[in-house]
Amino acid sequence: MAEQQPVGLAGRAVLSKYEGSYRKLVFICMCALVGAFNFGISIGYSSPSIPSMIKRGVLKKDESSWFGSLLTIGALFGGPLGGWLIEKIGRKLSLTFLSIPFAAGFFIIASASESYQCYFGRFLTGIGSGMVTVCVPIYVAEISTTSMRGILGSCVQLFITIGIAAAYILGMFFEWRWLANLCIVPSVLGGILTFMIPETPRWLLMKNRKADAIISLQLLRDAHTNVQEECREMEAGSDPEQRVSFFEILKKRELSLPLFIGVCIMIFQQLSGINAVMFFTVSIFESAVGEFAYKATVIIGIVQILGTLAAVYLMDKAGRRKLLQIGGLIMAVTLFCFGLYYKLSATGMLSAFMKTWFPVFCLTLYIIGFSLGWGPIPMLIMSEITPSRCKGVAGSAAIIASWGSAFIVTSQFSNMQDLLGSAGVFYLFSACCVLSIWFVAKYVPETKGRSLEEIELSFAGKSSIFV
Repeated sequence: MAEQQPVGLAGRAVLSKYEGSYRKLVFICMCALVGAFNFGISIGYSSPSIPSMIKRGVLKKDESSWFGSLLTIGALFGGPLGGWLIEKIGRKLSLTFLSIPFAAGFFIIASASESYQCYFGRFLTGIGSGMVTVCVPIYVAEISTTSMRGILGSCVQLFITIGIAAAYILGMFFEWRWLANLCIVPSVLGGILTFMIPETPRWLLMKNRKADAIISLQLLRDAHTNVQEECREMEAGSDPEQRVSFFEILKKRELSLPLFIGVCIMIFQQLSGINAVMFFTVSIFESAVGEFAYKATVIIGIVQILGTLAAVYLMDKAGRRKLLQIGGLIMAVTLFCFGLYYKLSATGMLSAFMKTWFPVFCLTLYIIGFSLGWGPIPMLIMSEITPSRCKGVAGSAAIIASWGSAFIVTSQFSNMQDLLGSAGVFYLFSACCVLSIWFVAKYVPETKGRSLEEIELSFAGKSSIFV
């Protein structure tokens, strides 16, 4: 399909003037991404901590599943809170506020002597996690240049995976209370660093604060960048003070279509089976490497980091759509192989070598596939395709869909196993991955190399990015 020049924009020829040096932009993004690291360390905290919490009598064995799932429940509240805050007080201050539930949550856990205190602390870290999934991707997308948006946007997932791996590694040396104390440090640091970053120019323009938007751009761009011209380009695509409700979004195609795409890709991320596969990780490695199973999960965490680093490198080379489709295909095949493995294991048809190492190979390949596509890209695309004037509302809806489906998949996993068997569950997730490939091909636009204003105009039918 031939690409049309977007109305009101000068296109990529002009946008190239805005690129300049990336040092300041990268530093500011790194400050914001500490929030994503805190999200990751919150996810990873439960796995190494629960055994020592049970050993010390703070949690009972039958209470441990609740401790893990409360993060998801907290995130269901944190997502809408983050969406409301980014519209009310701005993107920058929202990043400051999200450090509070992380720091408070880990402080309460570190001080806990009863299970209900651990529950409450875990719930607070869940609120912070939900806020991160809305606030951080939107902040990074709105301050980035077009050529760097894919790389920096995929760093959100990279920092999450680094946080998970950090929790696993630290958990090898520290028991739950000391680990919680250590987790307070990046939580507080994340809040302090937000005082060193500017508000996004797009939010300032929505508030009719053009002079402040220009100052923000000067802080974000190289000294030789024509910030006045870039500000005019942003202004052409902004709609000051025009906030829209959820029901108003549903009435307008240019708003409802990106919402539909954003919600669906966040749900497909959870239907990829990531939680189910991670649930089996320790048992898979226990059969392969016995007492070293926990250390092997650390290796899986490192594989996630390496896979996400590959996605960061490829994001603006291969494009979002292609990586989603490749990642989806890898996951579909490996999940089908997982199902086949559990089916054949029950019949005793596998050799000892295959029974031990085949699932390890499938698991590693699956993690690579997820890290290449469906790990980093859904949050990135959600932040790219949602118009600035409804990012809070639409982002909240997408995050509720994501965390809601995560909770359903996790809480109903045992029931699905009883109904379908382990093999059947993995076949089902494999089918969902195939469906996600079709959905990407039919509905998801390629946003690589496009400004946020051009993407927004495309949904209004004034430009085309559906290739």
